[in-house]
Amino acid sequence: MTKRAYSVKAHWDDEAHVFYSESDIDGLHIEASTIEEFEEVMLDAAIELIVANHISTDDLANAILKDAGSDTRV
Repeated sequence: MTKRAYSVKAHWDDEAHVFYSESDIDGLHIEASTIEEFEEVMLDAAIELIVANHISTDDLANAILKDAGSDTRV
């Protein structure tokens, strides 16, 4: 699986008094009244949306198998 970086930017809307998101993660749309709330929502939702919308089933299966093969516990 190819590594890829995603971005999420928080912008302030003076009229609506909310932070809103600009992102390249499909499906990620955030509006929050504080930056702390914005960050919390982003951290909760971003990983799920990346897995759901940007990673194929084959890529995900290969990543899981690769990680399972690198287990060095005794």
